[in-house]
Amino acid sequence: MLLVADVGNTNVVFALFDPGLKAGHVGAAKTRWRIATDPRRTGDEYAVWLLQLMQIEGYSREDVTQIIFGSVVPRADHNLTVLAQKYFGITPLIAGKGGAEWGFEIDVDTPNSLGADRALNCVAAHANYDGDLIVVDFGTATKFEALDFNGTYKGGIIAPGINLSLDALVGKTAKLPRIAIRAPETKSVIGRNTEDQMLIGVFWGYVAMMEGLIQKMRDEIGRPSRVVATGGLAILFDDNTEIFDVVDNDLTIQGLAILASRAPRKGSNQS
Repeated sequence: MLLVADVGNTNVVFALFDPGLKAGHVGAAKTRWRIATDPRRTGDEYAVWLLQLMQIEGYSREDVTQIIFGSVVPRADHNLTVLAQKYFGITPLIAGKGGAEWGFEIDVDTPNSLGADRALNCVAAHANYDGDLIVVDFGTATKFEALDFNGTYKGGIIAPGINLSLDALVGKTAKLPRIAIRAPETKSVIGRNTEDQMLIGVFWGYVAMMEGLIQKMRDEIGRPSRVVATGGLAILFDDNTEIFDVVDNDLTIQGLAILASRAPRKGSNQS
């Protein structure tokens, strides 16, 4: 089986995919596990946690024949490599490098600055959906990507994630309380108490920002563009806007599986 790890600023998501994936075409993940990102977490600590979860769901380390990870936290890379080599006997593929290069044109001023998570979303979105695409990923930051119908990355937008926005609001004020992100109970945008007013400002303000930016991207692209949303909060927003055409929460890990399926199997990933 293929083990993938998507290392984000907030969480690391591990997932298993069936073996024998055809290049560029992968199915759904068999299972997935999530752990808080901590660059200090050692390969041994990852192993204790991951191997127990695999055993609980009926998998063993011998089932894993290929490993790939994509990371936006460089300090975590070494420990994940130790995990792969010490506990699985496999030299991992690293997304964007060697046998797991992106495989699409990055048409921006500084191509090397494109984060692994954003590139992986582009890989999977172009493989799964036709035409011009706008990919929106709700993570620690919210990223908007523009892909043309050939799969060329044309650029994008980085905005503070909604939780970052809320943290800034609460952290920089003396009396505003901590609230949880959720959809307001009514469509009214005139709040009757402090908590409702904060929720309206953060939630509906974010929806308005997102819809406005996507519409401006569509106008600039000048062709019909499908909007694909991913990330933990995509479903929450999808219930309160018509701007998304597709919500695909496995987009990033599917990008990893696609890169692994394209990579040479001999001499590149196994020790």
